[in-house]
Amino acid sequence: MIGDGCDVLVDMVAYGTAQARQLASFAGRVGSAVVISSLSVYEDDKGRNFDTQDEPDGFPEYPVPIPEEQRTVRPGDASYSTRKAELERELLAVGDRLPATLLRAGAIHGPYCRTPRELYFVKRILDGRTRRILSYGGESRFHPASVHNIAELIRLAAARPASRVLNAVDPEAPTVAEIAGAIDAVMGVETESVLVDGPPPAPTVGDTPWSVPAPVVCSMAAAERELGYRPVVRYAETLPDTVAWIERQLAGRDWREAYPRMFQTYGDLFDYAAEDAWPAA
Repeated sequence: MIGDGCDVLVDMVAYGTAQARQLASFAGRVGSAVVISSLSVYEDDKGRNFDTQDEPDGFPEYPVPIPEEQRTVRPGDASYSTRKAELERELLAVGDRLPATLLRAGAIHGPYCRTPRELYFVKRILDGRTRRILSYGGESRFHPASVHNIAELIRLAAARPASRVLNAVDPEAPTVAEIAGAIDAVMGVETESVLVDGPPPAPTVGDTPWSVPAPVVCSMAAAERELGYRPVVRYAETLPDTVAWIERQLAGRDWREAYPRMFQTYGDLFDYAAEDAWPAA
């Protein structure tokens, strides 16, 4: 329930028409809203997007970095991406009654995340794996977004209500190899990286949660210009807390029990038998 006199409403889970209209119904009772959207709404100039990535030549090739003016998918109910686009369209249409800042977040990371991509490397280290296989030469870049930087954007947007969309990502987009090395440093190990040119050589080999054939990197210039935004953390600075949280969650538990959404989203991330067999094959 929301009473009268609410200055700002922050919605982390809204997507689709129903949630957008629910938010719009609070116009007059809420000063403004800050709502989490997703960079998955973007599509490239050939109409490719995250919904087409499994098709032949279907992965989008975005400009680097992606500005907020980049075209987006057609709004609708077909997928997560189209429902986020529908959310944006519905809320922007009522901007005169309910100013809403929509934050297009990247790969969100931090403690308490239910699908931490860092798990891919943390568990391997805990399991004593001395090497990792990285597709696309370890050069994939999928822009991360710290919960700390997103919180700062929410704080600034709440103080400057307006109807707008802004990217919400960290100040840098490290490569998969750089992320792996940073996690090694936090956990005090050195792991050999086996770099594979091109896509994963087998379905469960070298396919990390960041592995993409083309960079997905967003611009933060608009947030800097409109909100005076400056990042409060960099990716590597957040890793000790994230790694410690993952280690606590895994203690004495199967990873699929600790992170069921991760298993549902990515499948078997730890097919060590396939990894060990691949070089010989």
